Amino acid sequence: MSDADSEQYSKLRWLLTAAGLVLYVGDMWTDIGVGLKYFQEEQYVWSGLTLMFVLSGLFVTQIFSCVWYWEDMNDPLLNPEGKLTILGLSKRGLAVLHVFGMGIFTRYYDLLTKGYRFVWSRSDSCKTEKMGHKLFCMAADLSMLKLFESFLESVPQLLLQLYVLLSHDEFSCIQYLSVTFSFFNASWALVDYRRCLRRSLPHVKEMPSGFPTAVYLLYKLCSITSHLLSYSFLLILSLYTTVGLTVIWLGATIWTHLIPTNFCSSRLLELLYRAVTGVIFIFTFFNVKGQDTKIPMTIYYIFYCVVNAASLVLVVFLKPELLLSTFALVSCGLIIGSTLLGMLCLVSYYLCLHEGGYKLEEDEMDGPVLKVSNKSSNVFSTRVKILYTL
Repeated sequence: MSDADSEQYSKLRWLLTAAGLVLYVGDMWTDIGVGLKYFQEEQYVWSGLTLMFVLSGLFVTQIFSCVWYWEDMNDPLLNPEGKLTILGLSKRGLAVLHVFGMGIFTRYYDLLTKGYRFVWSRSDSCKTEKMGHKLFCMAADLSMLKLFESFLESVPQLLLQLYVLLSHDEFSCIQYLSVTFSFFNASWALVDYRRCLRRSLPHVKEMPSGFPTAVYLLYKLCSITSHLLSYSFLLILSLYTTVGLTVIWLGATIWTHLIPTNFCSSRLLELLYRAVTGVIFIFTFFNVKGQDTKIPMTIYYIFYCVVNAASLVLVVFLKPELLLSTFALVSCGLIIGSTLLGMLCLVSYYLCLHEGGYKLEEDEMDGPVLKVSNKSSNVFSTRVKILYTL
């Protein structure tokens, strides 16, 4: 298969994009449903936190989406004719669209409609290759936005709902649905982002399907699941755990500032990006530079194992009555099993299955990129443009 063929937008990719939309909508509406349920029960703090996570994820992704549309409009590779509109909308029209929270849905609609015509009615080979690259660029931008949304909304929502389920005996169907959709939405965002990123990096082979993908996914899911359960136990022991989570976020944000990252052309947008990556670091390791990650990754997962072990020990000694609950006992087993399995998958992947060895972690979001335009700020789009011009 040629390089051009390997980068084409396939029918499977279109179906997975549609599945991602279903998970996104399901996650959002079940979370809103849980928030309204808490409000009816006069649990105003939980209701406010639930809806706050929904709005924060929506707000941040709309900002990045709108700015990326504006920059695409000014980019000669994506807009060679210099049109003053994109998707039939001016900059002001795009801003209004995103103010009403429709940016992500617009991207999904545009990608799905163009992708459908592409995969089911290909004709001219030259046009096919050009459209394939364009669709890949669109899919990559969308995957990045979904990743931001997942760690600002789905994953914090999981932590909140797990805390509620562990600290109270009464459960409802909508709570379980919220946890399920949040879990699968975050899982999908991780894998989709990773596959798009590897294909956008000229110096890295595309992520292989099958067993390596399954091992990587298992490593991420196990590590994030065990960490969320550990945090929920610590929150039950003391709500001052939120101060600790804030310190982790602040430390990670400062670290990304000191590296420094170079993801956005705008200074304010770059600061927002660093704050978002700080949130991601609370739950999982994420390399924000194209560099050797062996030492920082090792330090991060030593800390991860210490937190998981400490949460179990503290629960046993400080709140043993919590273990009378079947859900809490299962959660303890999941923390132990997921931690061990996650670390086993992590070591196995990087020692045996990783295409480039341990030096290049595919979660990288920034790094050495050839500049094709001074106005190119989206790492995904920039790298796709590089592939497009080679």
